[in-house]
Amino acid sequence: MSETPAIELRGVNKSFGPVHANRNIDLLVGKGSIHGIIGENGAGKSTLMSILYGFYQADSGSIHVDGREVRIADSRQAIDLGIGMVHQHFMLVDPFTVLENVILGAEDGATLSGGTRKARQELRRLEQEYGLKVDPDAVVGDLPVGLQQRVEILKALYRGAEILILDEPTGVLTPAEADHLFKILEVLRDQGKTVLLITHKLREIMAITDTVSVMRRGEMVATLKTAETSMEELAEQMVGRSVLLHVEKTPADPMGTILEVEDLNVTDARGVRVVKDISFKVKAGEIVGIAGVSGNGQSELLEALAGIRKADSGRLSIRSETLDLATMDIDPALMREKGMGHVPEDRHRMGLINSFAEYENAVLGYHRSEKYAKGLLLDIAAIKQEAREAIEKYDIRPPSTDLRTANFSGGNQQKIVLAREIERDPDVLLVGQPTRGVDIGAIEFIHKRLIELRDEGKAILLVSVELDEIRSLADRILVMFDGAIVGEREAGADETELGLLMAGVQDQGAASGAVAGEKA
Repeated sequence: MSETPAIELRGVNKSFGPVHANRNIDLLVGKGSIHGIIGENGAGKSTLMSILYGFYQADSGSIHVDGREVRIADSRQAIDLGIGMVHQHFMLVDPFTVLENVILGAEDGATLSGGTRKARQELRRLEQEYGLKVDPDAVVGDLPVGLQQRVEILKALYRGAEILILDEPTGVLTPAEADHLFKILEVLRDQGKTVLLITHKLREIMAITDTVSVMRRGEMVATLKTAETSMEELAEQMVGRSVLLHVEKTPADPMGTILEVEDLNVTDARGVRVVKDISFKVKAGEIVGIAGVSGNGQSELLEALAGIRKADSGRLSIRSETLDLATMDIDPALMREKGMGHVPEDRHRMGLINSFAEYENAVLGYHRSEKYAKGLLLDIAAIKQEAREAIEKYDIRPPSTDLRTANFSGGNQQKIVLAREIERDPDVLLVGQPTRGVDIGAIEFIHKRLIELRDEGKAILLVSVELDEIRSLADRILVMFDGAIVGEREAGADETELGLLMAGVQDQGAASGAVAGEKA
């Protein structure tokens, strides 16, 4: 590793109104290293990387690249300085080919023909040097997400990046794809590139980085050699207290079937069948997890069960009552009435109205209940009292019923949704991505609460793209690929085996047409 750092930040500050997002940040990133940056939601990681890539300007402080102080006014200047960024949500044009995406914005010459020939040669060189094999003539929209991410890395390298920033790069990858990405990053490092990795996954930090920096409440609180630290120490540095990283639970003691789904089919707005002949059961006192890479029908499955999306065919039974999801007039209010709670995958789009106060969101969807009626009006005092009790029970911070929900952190917003659904005592709880965008302290709380619900005899259907979360919480695991359930495994199933199923390698042991969860 070179003595001159690839990047040095000195005393960087950035505020947005009264919010001090970055406070006197000092950071050294050695050349030819993989440097991880972790921190809770809102710790200031993304703001800091946005300053480095030219999206934001620091209020004070300095940036040094290769020992030279620089001013980065925009992303074009960052690219000229050899800094590339692979965003969490890919910046690709789906109808374009790989080659067209790579050269977009960096075309060479008045005509494209000469530029494309040079680009094709350069892609071939990058492929050979870094193991980034991808067909340059493939249409990007037809590629799996792992290869799309590879195109993003190629784009940065094609523009001469010596420093590569990756923002939560494994969020849409299978375990096998994530492992392959790590091999690519190791090759990049060994070839002298510098990698900055932003992730909330401590296991990834321990597996791939050389050095890790921890941010908390806008400050840089520690920089450690990865080989000299542990996940427990990093978690404590992130939160400021000891955190339980592993879910503690006793074996499930499931009772009778509470939820049964039969032959469910769903078509999306494009006319594509996204849920295909799905059948399964969930018993009282168990958590059934649905694993899969995002975009394989899990979202549509949850929406159909919650009454948000119309099904083409299929039946849903809660206890002894059967509902035909295709022919009956199903909506979320009816499903709540039948004993189903729903924590949606996207709390901002479906779970909350951010402009509403906390107490208003705390009753959203249940506001027509007789307990909140005061003649023709709502009993605001009763709603606020109940909201105060939930705030205390679920440790929602700040403890204000009148604060706009937009002003709560992601973890506390999620707690508001969880409290609203759980405190109605549903028989069945549908939970989508329970800890998405949630800090590690709130993750610990949410996991404990779900296990408590299971032990109280609730039937829980859990959807998460975080395989570690599924393996830790679920008593049975169903794997979805391309809209269908392709396998079922017990708790603690092998990660590699689950990863193969998530990638579409069919479960040869599964009986054709069997109903998942049929076992006693």
